[in-house]
Amino acid sequence: MPFLPATLLRTVSRSLLSLASAGVMLAGAASHAQAQSNSLDASLRSEVALVYDIDSKAVLYEKNSHDLRPIASISKLLTALIVAESGLPMDEVLTISDEDVDRMRHSRSRLAVGTRLTRGEMLHLALMSSENRAANALGRHYPGGMPAFVRAMNDKARALGMRHSYFVEPTGLSSDNVATSHDLVKLLRATNNHPMIRHYATDDTEVFTVGRGRQLTYNNTNRLVKRDDWDIQVSKTGFINEAGRCLVMLTRIDNRDVAIVLLNASQGRISDALHIRRLVEAGGRNLAMASSGS
Repeated sequence: MPFLPATLLRTVSRSLLSLASAGVMLAGAASHAQAQSNSLDASLRSEVALVYDIDSKAVLYEKNSHDLRPIASISKLLTALIVAESGLPMDEVLTISDEDVDRMRHSRSRLAVGTRLTRGEMLHLALMSSENRAANALGRHYPGGMPAFVRAMNDKARALGMRHSYFVEPTGLSSDNVATSHDLVKLLRATNNHPMIRHYATDDTEVFTVGRGRQLTYNNTNRLVKRDDWDIQVSKTGFINEAGRCLVMLTRIDNRDVAIVLLNASQGRISDALHIRRLVEAGGRNLAMASSGS
């Protein structure tokens, strides 16, 4: 073995020690990341979950995120996008008719047949309180009626790159309205470009006059929008038996925009969102390492 000067030997030794230390640190980070991911897997009640960093385009966490699932009233975000981009007047008065009554699942509504509200108010109710009759009326009053509206929904989904999504009506009451979590992130990003949608989707409570001076108070179906410690930009909940309880949000966590998609969450969609937020704040990069298998 050739003779090496002592100074060179010390330099080589320090380099080897640095590399070894870096390897230990990386291994520790990966182990911690995997522990976080395993913890999240064990604690989440949602069958499908996706946590996505909008700016870096990094998947921070995923669970069955490519599964095609019914999405229930998450569909109303696409309904809102069609209405917002239609150019139709938001102050035009629309009327709830017998066609808007849910005879598929017999869901309840406080909007009686004959109720007259503006298109903007119908959209507000559909997004904030997931009002099915309002959402159906929006589709029915679209130029060309409901068939044209549904075509517009599917055309828009394809334009957004939602390659696996399909829609048959504007409310989400049909289990044939389906999408993947990754497709829903694309929908969240598109709706976030519309201030009106952002406002209606995150408004916590509103009073509507529904006829003869009668007023009804409606609340947001996502109680997290009422909390000052959450900065939610777009939100929508959903539920039918086939889809389970669903929640999608675009929210700011740790100074970055994060999309959260939770599908079939049993009763735990809010607790899942809270747990995800805590872990993202504790170390979103570690979650990304674990999720990618690093």
